[in-house]
Amino acid sequence: MAYVPGVALLAALVVGCSAGDDGNANGADSKAGSPTVSPAPPGKYLTLPAPCRAVPRSTLKDLLPGAAELPGDQQDKVFRGSAAVTYDTDRKVGCSWKSDAPSATRSLSIDFERVVSYDPAVSDDDRADTVYAKKEKAAGLSSSATPGPPDEKDKKGEESEGSEESEGSEESDASGKAKDPADADATGSADPSPSGSSSESGQDTDGAPGSSTSPEEALPSRILDNLGDAAFLQDLPKKADSTAQHHTVSVVFRTSNVVVTVRYAEQPALITQVPDGRELQEKAQALARKLAETLSE
Repeated sequence: MAYVPGVALLAALVVGCSAGDDGNANGADSKAGSPTVSPAPPGKYLTLPAPCRAVPRSTLKDLLPGAAELPGDQQDKVFRGSAAVTYDTDRKVGCSWKSDAPSATRSLSIDFERVVSYDPAVSDDDRADTVYAKKEKAAGLSSSATPGPPDEKDKKGEESEGSEESEGSEESDASGKAKDPADADATGSADPSPSGSSSESGQDTDGAPGSSTSPEEALPSRILDNLGDAAFLQDLPKKADSTAQHHTVSVVFRTSNVVVTVRYAEQPALITQVPDGRELQEKAQALARKLAETLSE
């Protein structure tokens, strides 16, 4: 009987301590105004497709004329493509193809980049949008690059009077060929009225025999609608050397946390041959849309 009070007292102390601990923990958790940090959501894509198998052979036959006529082994080699060197296939992959035909050489490349944000406050999608925006700005198509200096308004007046050294030429500095009418078209989309750029390039080439402008004149570089979450097309017609033309079209788009780049180019065998810029644009866009659909499946 002498030990009963001591046992009761010990039990009471244990219960009291336990209650006190729980009360402190609950009190700390339930403090009003305590910050709650929720990590930004991850991107939709955790892996990337095999790039050299991302383009069906039927599509490659259309994009690489002449490849289907090659002997079996050579044909397989062309259609197999060449994978880009990468050290993390879950983050960045690519593949390229090239076909030499008697009339011209066509080349195609695709690149996939999966963007991951290591900042818990920034989502993968937001980080990917930043990566895409840098590419768009580099192409001279970002909204911040659209407004020009105040004196460009006066230069637009000079354009309407037929001046060849116009604003369109200055805006094409990124291509390095301000005097090439086709280059002016390539970056003309930075101007609020791209249709004006197209008409000017047509006037410049009317009296220029052997001009680099294709009979099927391509539209200028521009933002694209209904392709992923954001997309743009960059048209870069250039003279590769003194004997041939070289025309490259790039389509870049973002879907969630993946940024995709499609490059399609043609170099004719003869200087008298001119790449069909409109055809290059249409086929590059068609492939980009096909890749976007494949990613969304």
